[in-house]
Amino acid sequence: MRKARGRLSMTSLIDVIFLLLLFFMLSSTFSRFGEIPLNSAASGAGGASDQPVLFARLTGTGLSVNGREITDETTLAALRPDGPVRVLLSVDDTALAQGLVDAVVILRALPDATLTVLE
Repeated sequence: MRKARGRLSMTSLIDVIFLLLLFFMLSSTFSRFGEIPLNSAASGAGGASDQPVLFARLTGTGLSVNGREITDETTLAALRPDGPVRVLLSVDDTALAQGLVDAVVILRALPDATLTVLE
């Protein structure tokens, strides 16, 4: 005579599935963050320099260098003197974080430029 089988318990299978789900969720990276190294101007850190200086100001509406609106690298290249240059970037309270990243990318495109973010 044939013996009747009992019901299979699904509890252990569900536990294994939840453990696998938890493992893959914790080990996955959904977004990657980039870093932008910045030089911050601290009190007493500056000294006399013979390099020309460009004064940049970032506001919520855009970027200006020496009082002139900058839209891209070519506009900035017209203002740049020959040789190494020092760029001082002042950030307004209305500026967004993405605007700061965009401004740093534009200003870093200058060859031989040292970028300093003012506090």
